[in-house]
Amino acid sequence: MTRGDQRERDRQRAQARRPVAKGRDDGLTPEQRRERDAKALQEKAARKAAQAAGGADAKGGKGAGKNGVKK
Repeated sequence: MTRGDQRERDRQRAQARRPVAKGRDDGLTPEQRRERDAKALQEKAARKAAQAAGGADAKGGKGAGKNGVKK
C-alpha cells in the first residue's frame, strides 16, 4: 500500500483523457439497428465476394497453381 492515493488519481486522469462515449443515441430502435447492421454485413460480404471473384482471375492466370506460382 505504498502508493496509497496514487492509483485513484491515475484512474481519474485516465478517465478524463478518454473521449466521451456516444452510446446508443442514434435514435433507432433495436429492430432498426439490427436491420441496419444486417444490411451492412450483406453489403460487406457482397464486396468481398466480388473482390475474390475479380482478384482470383487477375492473380492466377492459366497454368498457375496455389498462390499464382506456375508448376
